[in-house]
Amino acid sequence: DQAKPGSAIHAGLLTPQGKILVDFFVLPSGDGFLLELSKAKLAELIQRLTVYKLRTQVAFAEEPSYAVAASWGSPPHLPEGAIAYADPRLPELGHRILLPANADISNLGCALATEDEYHARRIALGVPEGGRDYAYGDAFPHEAMFDQLNGVDFKKGCFVGQEVVSRMEHRGTARKRIVGVEGEGALPPSGA
Repeated sequence: DQAKPGSAIHAGLLTPQGKILVDFFVLPSGDGFLLELSKAKLAELIQRLTVYKLRTQVAFAEEPSYAVAASWGSPPHLPEGAIAYADPRLPELGHRILLPANADISNLGCALATEDEYHARRIALGVPEGGRDYAYGDAFPHEAMFDQLNGVDFKKGCFVGQEVVSRMEHRGTARKRIVGVEGEGALPPSGA
């Protein structure tokens, strides 16, 4: 209900214990929806969603496959077949762009940044990414900042893992959070 044409929502699929299995973006497209997620998690998501479809006429397809880009500042000029939407987590993250495999990115009208530059910006803004900054199957939405980055709708009805997530929200019982740290010298090892 929250996904409107021209915009997207940030969402996740949780275990019954409330831990994040996969996170993704949901984007309305024609009569259906596009889900933007890591290719490594695609088969798992389709398998799990298939369990929930019951007798509903729903089809899952791995195509079309897009390359993902991001832009901040002025919106880019989109090549044919590209789809852009504002990153729903934070306005400062700009736009996410889904590019068809054969898209010409030479005329986007903006300076191209590297993947490392994007991650540096994301990290500086305090936005964690699943599989990089927290382990799937091991983090609760509050620990991964879903509650502060528009990843949980507390007005929505039931969802798998809702009891734990709701309890954390209303009792303030999140024991861990991803936070930014600044300092000099070497960073602590992953998981510290």
